Amino acid sequence: MLLSRQAFATPFVICMCILGVGLIQFPQLQKLINSNQSASLETLDKEIKAENIRLNFLKKTPTFGYNNFIADLVYLNFIQYFGDDQVRDKTGYSLSPEYFEIILERDPRFLAAYRSLSISTSLYAGMPERAIALAEKGLKSLSPSVPEKSYYVWRYKGVDELLFLGNAKAAEQSFAMAANWASKFSDPESQMIAHTSQKTAEFLSRNPNSKYAQIATWAIILNNQVDERTQKRAIREIEALGGKVLTTPEGTHKIVFPPKD
Repeated sequence: MLLSRQAFATPFVICMCILGVGLIQFPQLQKLINSNQSASLETLDKEIKAENIRLNFLKKTPTFGYNNFIADLVYLNFIQYFGDDQVRDKTGYSLSPEYFEIILERDPRFLAAYRSLSISTSLYAGMPERAIALAEKGLKSLSPSVPEKSYYVWRYKGVDELLFLGNAKAAEQSFAMAANWASKFSDPESQMIAHTSQKTAEFLSRNPNSKYAQIATWAIILNNQVDERTQKRAIREIEALGGKVLTTPEGTHKIVFPPKD
């Protein structure tokens, strides 16, 4: 009886330690959020280094079956980190891929995380290689139907490859895979994604420098429920490529492509 109790207690205590470490992150991140313009860069750097140490610890800590719980907890931490614009303007977004290394290792089927990975790590942290590598690793655990709408991961990967690496060939293949996975479903959203992804892949196959393909890819970002800063960046990029962005009465964006590709 004593042995069985000890066998139960050991993983339980370790799991509680994991939970404790996770919860400790909240007040630390709250300190970052409450930091204002008067906070010194040196102080902020120390807090970022401390957060990095905690993330590295979590990467190496066993979860004993609580993978999804840890992934959710770290994702909440990431949202706090990413959303603190004042501090991020001073320190940058270099910790973004560190959060997602934990999140997607623990739960590679966490679909919403891939969208945040692409925006935070490629667009803001300037590390598209890390974002693509994490997406590629996660895709090994996905299938067309698991999780639902997993074809979006191929789209996010294609966005990063085209816009931030300039790798049109890899992007063409990613959009073609998105079209293939989405085409297996008959609902309107999946069919729309299949059609637009296939069109983007075709543009890139004919012309690797296609402005149409680049505009369509920035439109993916624009219409992806992103923050205002990201929307403004996407609109600027679309207009620089010769396109126009119109706002409909319903509040959605309509893209007008240039006369020639």
